[in-house]
Amino acid sequence: MSGKESESVVAATTDRAGKYLTFGLAKEDYGLEILKVREIIGMIDITLVPLTPEYFKGVINLRGKVIPVVDLRMKFGMESSEQTAQTCIIVVDVNGVEMGVVVDRVLEVLDITGEDIEDAPSFGADVNTEYIRGIGKTEGKVTILLDIDGVLSSEEIEAISDKVN
Repeated sequence: MSGKESESVVAATTDRAGKYLTFGLAKEDYGLEILKVREIIGMIDITLVPLTPEYFKGVINLRGKVIPVVDLRMKFGMESSEQTAQTCIIVVDVNGVEMGVVVDRVLEVLDITGEDIEDAPSFGADVNTEYIRGIGKTEGKVTILLDIDGVLSSEEIEAISDKVN
């Protein structure tokens, strides 16, 4: 590896290092950059919006502000599950838009170093991994680190915002 190549690898690794809010969906652990998280709230009534994608749960009124809510299980193609006492909404900044994402449970905030983050493995052309920042290895566990801006495309956010506003 040349000097410039190793510098870019170090920069990419360092860019991903930091604090992540971890949460669970089914039996898997995921993480979001803490700087993208605005707040965590318990489940509240979600108003359905007609003619929206299945993963779009609807909208909530959070202190007078209308926030669109996405079910991450449905977005990731997982089976829907019953709401529990641990089910909550994480309000995040997605490309400058506040959105809520429904998760099964919030776990903890982890400080993950660059050395503990690997690139997402290649699953072939049929699998989109653009929304994965990397794979975090901490405390003997694997955490999928999400790029929340990549989970929803700009077109999806715009379509949802148009329905809400």
